Amino acid sequence: MESSYERADACVRAIGGTTAEHLSSFITWLGSQQFSTSYVCIVARHSLAFGRWFEARGIEVAALTDDEIVRYQRSLARRRSRRPDTRRQERQALKLLLLFLRDQGLCAAVAPCATAVDRVCADFAQHLQCNQALAAATVDIYTRVARQFLVWRFGQAEVCLRDLRPSDTIGFIRHESKRMAPPAVKVAANALRSFLRFGEFRGEVSAGLSTGVPSVATWTTTPPIPKAISAEHAQRAIDGCDRLTALGRRDRAVLLLLARLGLRACEVIRLTLDDIDWDQSQLRIHGKGGRQSLLPLPADVGAAIAAYLQDGRPTCEDRHLFLRSVAPIRALLEGSDGVGSIVRYALARAKVDAPHRGSHQFRHALAAHMLRQGASLPEIAQVLRHRSAQTTSIYAKVDLEALRTLVVAWPGGVR
Repeated sequence: MESSYERADACVRAIGGTTAEHLSSFITWLGSQQFSTSYVCIVARHSLAFGRWFEARGIEVAALTDDEIVRYQRSLARRRSRRPDTRRQERQALKLLLLFLRDQGLCAAVAPCATAVDRVCADFAQHLQCNQALAAATVDIYTRVARQFLVWRFGQAEVCLRDLRPSDTIGFIRHESKRMAPPAVKVAANALRSFLRFGEFRGEVSAGLSTGVPSVATWTTTPPIPKAISAEHAQRAIDGCDRLTALGRRDRAVLLLLARLGLRACEVIRLTLDDIDWDQSQLRIHGKGGRQSLLPLPADVGAAIAAYLQDGRPTCEDRHLFLRSVAPIRALLEGSDGVGSIVRYALARAKVDAPHRGSHQFRHALAAHMLRQGASLPEIAQVLRHRSAQTTSIYAKVDLEALRTLVVAWPGGVR
C-alpha cells in the first residue's frame, strides 16, 4: 500500500493504547509542518515502537526524557544488530517526538545543566534586559563575551568575581585580538566593560576595574570603502531566480527587498504579514534597537511579494512573511543560514564574482547608486535609516568619478 499520512494515522489508531492520542496529534503536527509523507510514516513507525516499549514498562508520558531514548535503543541493540544509519534515523525521529510533547506541555522540558558560569551569565543577561533595556541581539553578544571571559579566567572552577584583576582583562583582550579583527575586538572590550560594571553594581568587583579594559583602535576616522555589488550583477542575481518554483519566488522577493529598499538581513527576517499595507503601498520595517519605520513599497517588490504569497508561501500559522521551504516550516533563521544563504546561492547561480557573499553588499549598492544619481547624504541616510551622519559619510568615497574632480593637479604635470 502506498505510504501516506492517512496510512500512518490509521496505524496509530488501530494499535491504540494510552499514547495513541498523543501519537495521532504528533502525526497531524508533522503533516502541518509539511514533512514528506514517506518520512511521516518512518517517524510514525519508530514512535509506535517506542510507545509500546515505555508503556510496557509503566513509564508515563510526562516522565519521558532523552535518557529513555538511550535505554530504548540499548534494549533493541541487545536483541538484534542494526545499521548505524538506522539507529541514527530512529534517534532523530524520537527526539522529534519529545520536542513535540514538550511544546505541548505533555512532558517536562530539558533541565539545563547550570554551571557557575551559566548562573553568572544568566544574571548578567537579566540585568541587561531589565535594567538597561538593551536589544536582544546586544544581550546575546554581551552575554557570549562574558561567558568566554569567565571560562578563560576560571575554567570549570567556581566563579569568584572578587579575584579579578586588571591583568585578567588585559590578558583576555590580548587573547581575543589574536583571533579576531579590530572591530570585533572592540565589541568584546565594550561587552567586558559592561560585565565588569555589572559586577561593580553587585559589589563583587572592585570599583574602577572596568576602566582598565584596554581600548581598541579601529580608526573610525578613516573607515574602509564599502564593498558594493554592481547594479548589473545585482540584477543578474535577481533574474536568476526561477519564478516557476516556490523557492525561486521567495528568493526573488528577498533579493528585491535587499536591492530596492536596502534592508538589512535581520529586517527581512523580521517582516510579518501584518507589516504590509497594500492599500497605502507601505512596508513597516523593524530595524535595529527596536526602532520601526515606514518605507514605500515599490511596484516590482510588491508584485514579487504578492506572487510568493499567492503561489509559494507554505501554509503555516507562523505570521512571518518569509518561511523555510523545507520541514519543519518556520521563519528564516538569523545569520548566514537565512538570508545569507539565499544571497550566496543566487550569486553562485548567476555566476557573479561579487566583492563578498553577504547580503549587506546590496545595501551598499543602493547607497552608491543613489549617490551617483545626485542624491544627497541626508537623503541616503533617510532611506538607509542611519542615526549618525558619520555612518552615511563613508559613501562619499564611493563615487570615484566625482572625487576625481577634487584632485589637485600634480606640480609639473605628468611625465
